[in-house]
Amino acid sequence: MVVLFVQLLSLLAVDIVLSGDNALVIALASRELPPILQKRAILFGSLGAVLLRVIMTFIAVYLLQIPFLKLVGGLLLLWIAIKLIVDEESNEEVAAEEHLWGAVKTIIVADFVMSLDNVVAIAAVANGHMGLMMIGLAISIPIVMWGSTLISIIMKRWPITIIIGAGILGWTSGKMVIEDKKIEPFLSAYHWTSWIVPMVFAVTVILIGLYISKKNKKQEGSLV
Repeated sequence: MVVLFVQLLSLLAVDIVLSGDNALVIALASRELPPILQKRAILFGSLGAVLLRVIMTFIAVYLLQIPFLKLVGGLLLLWIAIKLIVDEESNEEVAAEEHLWGAVKTIIVADFVMSLDNVVAIAAVANGHMGLMMIGLAISIPIVMWGSTLISIIMKRWPITIIIGAGILGWTSGKMVIEDKKIEPFLSAYHWTSWIVPMVFAVTVILIGLYISKKNKKQEGSLV
């Protein structure tokens, strides 16, 4: 009974720590939508992400065996983070329906990438206990949905947090790259890479995102 309680507490801790990035990307992807569509984007995106997470939980052991999976996922997340800054700085007017499903698509893709760490951690803590794994997934749903709603409110009040949030996603992508099973052995002897590589990724996201958005604005201005 005590062991079970400790495992449940561990699952809760894992979800709080690892679901933060998922909540952040949902808030970033849906920030420009009207309130009603934003709620739908958070709901549909969260449900889609959770469904993928359920599937990934069952195949977590096999996912770990795929070479360069985290490397590819980290690079994909890097581009998503850059795109979020570019979209924020852009003045394009997009139809609300397209915006809604575009936000949902971004949420699901990014969550799929970032859920690698989450499902592997849950599987490890649950020690193969399917009931505990399902409880862990159930706990993650309200954390992601409520967390993203709170972050959305903060971003509307302080827009600078959008760039900070994209930088955090860049940091996460860097961590994923260096933790890839094929990359980690080459870097394990250099402990400083555990923070310098994620930092480089975070700075890269912000600099490239702002550069592209500035370039797009100049092009738009020259066409007027």
